[in-house]
Amino acid sequence: MAGERSAAGRAALLPAGRETGRGGGGGGGGPADFVALLPPEVSSRIFSDLDVESLCHAAVTCKGWHRVIESDDRLWRHHCLSVRAVCQREIDCDRGNGYSWKITLLRNYWKSKVKQEWLSGKYSNIPSQNSLPEKSMYPMDVDTWGEILEAELER
Repeated sequence: MAGERSAAGRAALLPAGRETGRGGGGGGGGPADFVALLPPEVSSRIFSDLDVESLCHAAVTCKGWHRVIESDDRLWRHHCLSVRAVCQREIDCDRGNGYSWKITLLRNYWKSKVKQEWLSGKYSNIPSQNSLPEKSMYPMDVDTWGEILEAELER
């Protein structure tokens, strides 16, 4: 089941059409594979400089990279805490329910992007629902919509 969540999680953050993209190396360990040559903590430090989407792409590059990225919860924690700035209630709830940093990030990443756009007023002067871009909607609970409506009323 964890493998299913892991594969689904990577697909959730990759742009459409990139879910199954694999690097040419297959199993990794090639001559230019720094992960095979360096200690895991050094490889993790290198991966820690990647943004969320790049980290997800790196995780599907080869088995060696996948192993290092999936085993280091700190890589996901950093990104999850930046999402928490927008989705604090959601992140705290997921962590309280025992979700890992990675799963918590996967559950809230796109929601935080959409919520931030709404809260910033990007959609304040939209004349009709047909004028909204497709990515402007995301399943959100009543509390989240309440936050968005309060922000609209204050504008």
